[in-house]
Amino acid sequence: MATDLAKFAEDNGIKYFMISFTDLFGGQRAKLVPARAIADMQEDGAGFAGFATWLDLTPAHPDMLAVPDPEAVIILPWNKEIAWVPGNCVMEGEDVEQAPRNVLRQLIAEAAAEGMHVKTGIEAEFFLLTPAGDQISDEFDTAAKPCYDQQAFMRRLDVIREISDYMLELGWGAYQNDHEDANGQWEMNWDFDDALKTADKHSFFKFMTKCVAEKHGYRATFMPKPIEGLTGNGCHAHISVWDAAGKTNVFAAEPNDSSQTAELGLSDKGRHFLGGIMKHASALAAITNPTVNSYKRINAPRTTSGATWAPNTVTWTGNNRTHMVRVPGPGRFELRLPDGAVNPYLLQAVIIAAGLSGVRSQADPGKRHDIDMYADGHKVRGAPKLPLNMLDALREYDKDKGLKAAMGEEFSAAYLKMKMQEWNDFCGHFSDWEKANTLDI
Repeated sequence: MATDLAKFAEDNGIKYFMISFTDLFGGQRAKLVPARAIADMQEDGAGFAGFATWLDLTPAHPDMLAVPDPEAVIILPWNKEIAWVPGNCVMEGEDVEQAPRNVLRQLIAEAAAEGMHVKTGIEAEFFLLTPAGDQISDEFDTAAKPCYDQQAFMRRLDVIREISDYMLELGWGAYQNDHEDANGQWEMNWDFDDALKTADKHSFFKFMTKCVAEKHGYRATFMPKPIEGLTGNGCHAHISVWDAAGKTNVFAAEPNDSSQTAELGLSDKGRHFLGGIMKHASALAAITNPTVNSYKRINAPRTTSGATWAPNTVTWTGNNRTHMVRVPGPGRFELRLPDGAVNPYLLQAVIIAAGLSGVRSQADPGKRHDIDMYADGHKVRGAPKLPLNMLDALREYDKDKGLKAAMGEEFSAAYLKMKMQEWNDFCGHFSDWEKANTLDI
């Protein structure tokens, strides 16, 4: 039986609900609804003008309603009189097909119809910057190899511990936090879950992290490459597929499978799902690496720490972090392509879309490479390079008719239209670099 949000408010002392949705660009939008009005909102949804957000809608469109998903409600740990609840976008009684959470819900249903229950975990990386966002917040965080820096951790313990405490309180299974490979950078981990639950948690985590950082006088950013020369923010995704009941991992290799993926503990179905990821990788980047800045991370020169920890070629491997995909253990694999700007819902959706395509076509992921791609990647022949910029990625997505159809034609058309507008806006921007390199020519 669905949760009654009015009763939930009464039982938990909730005075307000934030009914939230995420637009095409990953922007989080919300209305603050008093608890006295939540019964009507649960039935009909909170009204929004879609054109006022990053959706391909006009001022002439009727109201878009975000109908809250009561099973995903979260009480704000830092303000327990307010509850956050993601909404499913509806217009005139029909799902808005371009809305990211709806895209994901549709793909989850398609996977379920084929007996597949997708579970994922993500590794969210972020920087703590000064409020202006122009430098890291800790002036003493200057080590050449800052990853896991114990003293730097202690200087930001209040922020990281508060966020971790909240995740523990929410029952997410938070299990480790660390100072990452860039000065001022952090990563926090929680347990894997069903794809929709992971997306909702990812969305809430970004919101929560920014709120806690602001409370302490800092600015948290998930921007892929906020500081030149430092390692960028990734958002690695760990992927497994289970049976319809969600009890048996169907990615775990069968005893009689002698393929090279089975050597790493990945089944035939896992191999084909991986094959879909590899087949669609260049187009995938338009979703997993959605900004102009994204390509400063995946095509970056060596960073001050010695490695970018990001891929630039479509390759896969065993437990080796220099490739786009690694298989770190039986029954799952890690996609290392996505960055911190990725839309939480579209990330999960495009993984399922590409993976389903691979399973349906029995796609082969191709040769496994176990070399250090950073040192010896030039020796690999035939593996596609990832797009060099956002325009190349959008063109790859536009060419990939299978992936576009799997993600939904309405969504794909809206996404490509709005992202091309963003690219054109970027191209119309004049930079200091242009003046420095062209004024005297």
